[in-house]
Amino acid sequence: MAVTSLYVTEETGVGSAEVDMCTFEINIKYELIPTIVCSACFLFGLIYSFFGYRCFKMVMFFSGFMFSSAAILLVYHKEPRLDTELGMETKAGIGLGVGVLCGLMTMLVSTLGLLLSGLQLGILLCLPILVVIGQFHSLTPVWMPLSAVMAASIVSAVFTLQWQKLFTIIYTSVFGATTVMLCVDYLLGTFMLPDQVYDMLCQVAPRPLCWFNWAITGMWPVMSLIGVLVQWRFTARGFSHTEAHKKHKKHGKKQKYREPRRRPQSHRRRRPPPLKRYAGDVLAPSYLQSLKERQMETGSSTSSVSTNTHTLIDFDFETGSMVPLTAASPVFTV
Repeated sequence: MAVTSLYVTEETGVGSAEVDMCTFEINIKYELIPTIVCSACFLFGLIYSFFGYRCFKMVMFFSGFMFSSAAILLVYHKEPRLDTELGMETKAGIGLGVGVLCGLMTMLVSTLGLLLSGLQLGILLCLPILVVIGQFHSLTPVWMPLSAVMAASIVSAVFTLQWQKLFTIIYTSVFGATTVMLCVDYLLGTFMLPDQVYDMLCQVAPRPLCWFNWAITGMWPVMSLIGVLVQWRFTARGFSHTEAHKKHKKHGKKQKYREPRRRPQSHRRRRPPPLKRYAGDVLAPSYLQSLKERQMETGSSTSSVSTNTHTLIDFDFETGSMVPLTAASPVFTV
C-alpha cells in the first residue's frame, strides 16, 4: 500500500485559503529490485540497532564504506561532466572500489573507523533535528545548518574517541534507527524525508509534513533509545572490542613462542659431551721410553731426574692437559 499526500487549495470569498489534506490511496506499484534492496536494508538496520557493538569489525568496515561512497556521489553531483562522460557501470565500479578500500582501512585501523563513526553520528543526530526545526522556522542563510552539522560532527567524533564503547553503541543504534525509518518511508510510498534534507540544504521552502510523515519521523528517536538500552543491558554487556584485540595479540604471541618448541628433534644441535682427561694421557709411551733410555745412557743423577720431571710437567702444561703431571719421588735410580 502506498501513501500519498494531497494539497488542496480552496478559494473562499476575496482571499484564498490553502488546506492541506493527507489522504490514503492504495497503489501497489513496487519495483522488484528496489524493494528487495529496501527489505535487506531494513533487516540490516535492525541488526545494527540491537547487535551493532557485537559486530564491531563490520561496523568499522561499513562506516568507511558509506563515508567514501557518499563522497564519490557528491563528486559526481558537483561535476556534471563526470556524470555525463562516465557510464553507469564505470561510476558504480569506481564507487564500489573506493568504498571497499576505505572500508578495509577503517576496519584494520580502528581509530580511523571510530573517527568516521563519530562524524557520521553527529550528522545523523543533527539532520533530523534541523528538518523538524525547518517546519516551523526558516533556516537561512545556508551556512547556519552547515555550521550546526559540522559542529555536531566534530563534537561527537571527539567523544567517540574518548568513550569508545558508549558512543559506538549510540552510533549503531542511531544509524540502525535511521535506516529503518528511511526503509519504512520508502515502502509506504512517500520517501519525503530525504527530500526535506535536500530542500533545507538548497534553501528551498520545505513542504509541510503530513501526520503519517510525523509518525515515521517519530520512529527514529524511539528506536534509537530502545537500541541503546538493549545493547547496553544485554547484547553488548561483558564485551569489549579492546579486550578482544588484546586477546588476539596475546594468542598470536603464544603461537609464535610455541613454534620453536614444536620443531622435530633432528633440528636440535646437541653439544658433544666433555672429554675427561687424566694425567699422562697426552704423553705417548714411546716418548717416555726414549727419555728413560736417554737417562740410563748418560747416567744422570737424582738432580737431573728432577729436571726431567720438571720438563715433563712443563710439556704437559703446554700440551693442554687438564691435570698437571707430578712426581712424588724420583722415577729412576742410579
